[in-house]
Amino acid sequence: MTEAVSENSEVTVLLVDDNPQNLKVLYETLKDKGYRLLIANDGAKALDLARRHRPEVILLDIMMPEMDGYEVCEHLKADPATSDCAVVFLSALDDLSAKVKGFSLGGADYISKPFQSQEVIVRVNTHAKVIRLERELQARNRELKGDQARILNSISEGIYGLDENGVIEFANKAAALIMACPVDELIGKSFFDLHFSTASECRDSLPVMATCQQGVAEHQRNIQMHRVNGAVFPAEYRATPKLDNGELHGAVVVFRDITAELNNEQALDEAKALVQEHRDQLAHTSRLTTMGEMAAGFAHEVNQPLTAITNYARVSGRIMAKDDPDFPLLRETMDKIEAQSHRASEIIRRIRRFMRKPATGKEVLSVPTLLEDTRKFAEVDMRNNDGGIVVEVEDHLPDVLADPIQVQQVTLNFIRNALEATRAANSSLPVEVSARRCGEHCVRVQVRDHGVGVPEEAEEKLFHPFYTTKEDGMGIGLATCRSLIQSQGGEIGYERPEDGGACFFFTLPLATADGEPCSAE
Repeated sequence: MTEAVSENSEVTVLLVDDNPQNLKVLYETLKDKGYRLLIANDGAKALDLARRHRPEVILLDIMMPEMDGYEVCEHLKADPATSDCAVVFLSALDDLSAKVKGFSLGGADYISKPFQSQEVIVRVNTHAKVIRLERELQARNRELKGDQARILNSISEGIYGLDENGVIEFANKAAALIMACPVDELIGKSFFDLHFSTASECRDSLPVMATCQQGVAEHQRNIQMHRVNGAVFPAEYRATPKLDNGELHGAVVVFRDITAELNNEQALDEAKALVQEHRDQLAHTSRLTTMGEMAAGFAHEVNQPLTAITNYARVSGRIMAKDDPDFPLLRETMDKIEAQSHRASEIIRRIRRFMRKPATGKEVLSVPTLLEDTRKFAEVDMRNNDGGIVVEVEDHLPDVLADPIQVQQVTLNFIRNALEATRAANSSLPVEVSARRCGEHCVRVQVRDHGVGVPEEAEEKLFHPFYTTKEDGMGIGLATCRSLIQSQGGEIGYERPEDGGACFFFTLPLATADGEPCSAE
């Protein structure tokens, strides 16, 4: 098959499948999304295209003749030119062993057949952004290392020789280049008057002054120095005392303009922040998925108070239509309308708070309040699974420092899993949510159920990406939970209760922990 390329594209996606119909579906799904699309119908062609074009994302079918997807992935990861490509495997929905093997070989993701267009679009977009950012970071790191090597090799730092009063006795060509003037114009001038506008005001505290007069070595970075023309530039300098038989005769100053370096560092920080932003977006997508699964129940929850408001409004209308209205009854009816509107408003408030993206930073949280709010949010799932939820919190539990939305997301995930497991076991016992002090610096929150439990062989893999014990699961829920809790400075884990069921827990640092490690012990 020949390759198909869309115009004006920056991200390259390679589609690999021996089934022409599957290739057509993938191509039609992605063709208008701004990607450069490449197509291969066997492993050899896929490897050739990958080496020549270095695609960001490769959608790779597992079951292919001659060379299957596993072997293709091994070749890709063994080749430095293609090892950073994001390999997304394509296979049957319930093929759990295929998933495990694929990820062990370096696969980045998994898409089930038959394909869902929106899922394919979102996953390709996410992996493409991550790979491009990683490549940009690597390129910028190489540029920084190259810059540093060139500076050392060419001795591009400016060098001054100063007497004990700070008068320039020697200047190299690099110093003249930095100062944008000939060397002769630097000799004989005061280093302090030349480079610092405050030289006449606070001379004793100026950079290099202590080296010239007291013999104290100095090193400062990102100080503002002036050129001959008055322009200001950020500089790094090292000052070493000039000694002759123990007598101080001034200083040697090595300095350099670090404008480009600071710009590179800022660019790296921005790129890292962008990577973190995409990780946060993945967590937000997970919350949106949860909300989608719970949408029908919430619609019913909101509809109940709205129906009540409608009925009470009709009653009020009939009361007002009478010649002699019963005003106490009317007032009572209006109070009921207000109560029902507050009920609907509270439901919507919980939904909006859960759906919004978390603000930057953490805040001091009351654990009892957070757990009770989460319990109310989980009432829809509780009714859908014919279950119950009990919250028990230790007395005088101290506040914690964390992101409330992310902590609620983890707790809700645990509770929903527990309710499903309890229903699957036909148990009538409620899900138990509890919180207690754990050690000196943290609080432990746990969700315990009396459901079907977790197979022993699955315990070590529960929090691994794309591992799941559910037939229709994708294995990203608990992995996302682990990432969220670790970002709060806590730990997450699973315990097997002796009397059956499952117990998932996480810890959060106290608001007064002051950076102390938070252990689950």
